[in-house]
Order: sequence, then structure tokens, then C-alpha cells
Amino acid sequence: MNLNEILTITIMLAAIFAYINHRYIKWPPTIGIMILSLAASLLLATFGNSHSLLSEKAVQLVSSIDFQEVLMDFMLSFLLFAGAIHINAQKLWQQRLPVLIMATVGLLISTAVVGGLMWLVFSWFGLNIPLVYCLLFGSLISPTDPIAVLGLLKAARIPESLELKISGESLFNDGVAVVIFVTIAEIARSGGTDVSVAEISKLFLQEALGGLAFGALVGYIGFLALKSIDDYKVEVLITLAIVMGGYYVAGNLHLSGPLAMVVAGIITGNKAKDEGMSVITRDYLGKFWELIDEILNAVLFLLIGFEVLVIKVNMTLLLIGGIAILVVLLARFFSVILPVGLLRRWVKFEDHAVPILTWGGLRGGISVALALSLSSKMYRDEFVLITYVVVVFSILVQGLTISKVAKKLQQKSAR
Repeated sequence: MNLNEILTITIMLAAIFAYINHRYIKWPPTIGIMILSLAASLLLATFGNSHSLLSEKAVQLVSSIDFQEVLMDFMLSFLLFAGAIHINAQKLWQQRLPVLIMATVGLLISTAVVGGLMWLVFSWFGLNIPLVYCLLFGSLISPTDPIAVLGLLKAARIPESLELKISGESLFNDGVAVVIFVTIAEIARSGGTDVSVAEISKLFLQEALGGLAFGALVGYIGFLALKSIDDYKVEVLITLAIVMGGYYVAGNLHLSGPLAMVVAGIITGNKAKDEGMSVITRDYLGKFWELIDEILNAVLFLLIGFEVLVIKVNMTLLLIGGIAILVVLLARFFSVILPVGLLRRWVKFEDHAVPILTWGGLRGGISVALALSLSSKMYRDEFVLITYVVVVFSILVQGLTISKVAKKLQQKSAR
């Protein structure tokens, strides 16, 4: 399939499923679209013999799309920037300590817990997967996905301070997780013999701190450009240049593009909006990036649903995937309760913060994309299927119930 066919079919299907969901199902858009695409995939896989041409076309479409490249190299920059420009920087600063600790220390705790427990699980099933690769799986499945989280928090009606903790963590731990993933992957490729602690530290600091600093630089340059003119068409174009140009340059400098986009988005959504834009520009800019966010989210979750068509299914791995759901939730619990316990002396946490933070830590497209980026020597087929099982459960079950869980816990506190 050529690019025009891929884009046409993808947008048409996203629009059809979005319409059906809005008109009849009325679930959150991302979840509704994903469920419909997943259901369509399962129907094609089940009745493929009687609809061979349709089934072949569907598989051909999904196979033509490099999910990892489309998400990590293109969509992610737009989605992170679109999410970050709506974050209130002043209020986020008030929550900086829990956000920072959960996005770093919490992520490392989760990576270690998932890696260690999955190594034991694989051993029980007679699969000899080295610990370093289990830790690699831990790093790709641990980040809470901002793309999945931000869209659902709007309807969850949880306290604003807790919403900021979850959304802030999800925006920053995404970039940190990619850095950890790259670092562990480098250790795995070298067998641990050619990579020193100093080299690991250098790589981590270069990617993470370099990405944050570069994002601040790009965001401030964008602010100066936006402040110097008053033309909403040109200013929207400048924000597009910030995203596309900034992400491209960050990648070439071996800096964290995701972290750079988060920082640039926060600067654009706060300093640039407050000091460098007219009321008309703020209105157009907000609507433009909200539209970009909605369209790309629809396409992303459509692709996640259809990805099942090309994943190699194995009953043993499906069972391991079911166990992995419990492992990931347990790891999330530890990665929340330990930082919360550590920070309670300095930070006020809301009632039932631990269960809401645990259940609200959704996994999404980032985890699938990182799993698909693995080579076959890194147990790609095993990790892709297990990751898919965890992500589908996270989005469908946790995503559909987080609002109800939060409401019940709040009612319990009110008694």
C-alpha cells in the first residue's frame, strides 16, 4: 500500500469508529475507538477464511504501518506538546516533588519489580529469558502513558492536585522511561561487558537533562518569536515548527525528544500564552492543538486495536500476559506507595491517593511501540504479545473504571 492509501483508510476508519462510539456507545473516545478496532480485528481473524480479500487487505494495511516509527518518530511529539500546553505551570510547580520522584525513582522501582518478578514467571514456565531482558521489559511496560491518561482524567473528576500529580508524572516519566529503555537495551546488546557505570550515567544524563535543557531553549526561542508578532496563522505555524523542528534536532543530538517537547509545551502553554499572545491567538492556538490531539489520539488507538492482526499469538504467552497484568499492577503499587510514604512529611497527599494513583497508571501506545522496536534476539515476539495483553487490559478495564473507583473512594471519605 502506498502512503495515500494508508492515510485514507486509516482516517476513514477512525472517523467511522469515532462516529459509532459518539452516537451509540458513548465511551471515552480513545477507548471506544480502540474497542471497535479490536473487535473488528478479532472478527477478521475469526472469519478470515470467508472474507479472505477483506482480511488480507486489513493485514496488509497494518503491516504497511511501522507502528514504532509512526508513534515514536512522529505522533509522540505532537501528542506530548498538545498535552503539555494545557498544564498549569504554577500548579505543576507546587506538585514538583511528587511528580519528580514518581517519574524517576518510582519508574526505577517499577522496572526492577517487574523485571525480577517476570524473570521468575518465565522460569516457572520453562522459558529461559535472561534477567537483563526482563528488566528491559520492565522499563517499557512501567511508564504511565500520557496519551491514555490525559484524555481520561478529564472525565474522572478527581481532586485537581491529584490530577496534576498523575498527568505531570505521565508526561515526564514517558521521556525518562525511553532513556532507561535505551540504557538497558545498550547493556543487553553488549552483554554487560563493554558498558561501564560511568558510560551508563553519561548516557542517562545526556538524554534526560539534555532533553530538558533543550526543550527549555526551544520553548523560550518560540516564546520570543510569538511575542514579537500578532498573527494567529503565523503563530500556530511557529508552534508546529517548535514541535517538528525541536523533536528532529533533539533526536539528532541524542537528547530526549519527549522530555524536550514536554518542557517546550509547558513554556508555550504558560509563558507564551500569558505574555506573548493576544486573546484571539490563544483561542485559535488552543482549538488547533486540541483538534490535533483528538485526531492523532483517534488514529493511535485505532492502530493499537488493529495491531492484534499481526501479533503472533501463543497460548502460553497469553497466560503469562495475564500474570503480567498482576505483576505490573503490583509493581505500580510499590512504585507509588514507597515515594508517597517517603514524601508524606513534606507533601500533602489526598485521601486514597495510593489506590487512585495505582489504578490510574494506564499503559498505552508507548509501551507497544517500545516492544515493537526490539530485535528478534531481544525476545521481541514474547514481549510484544505480553505487552499487548497488559496494555489492552489497562486501557479497557482500568480506563473504563478509574472514574468509578475514584468516585467510590471519595464517597467513602465523605462518610
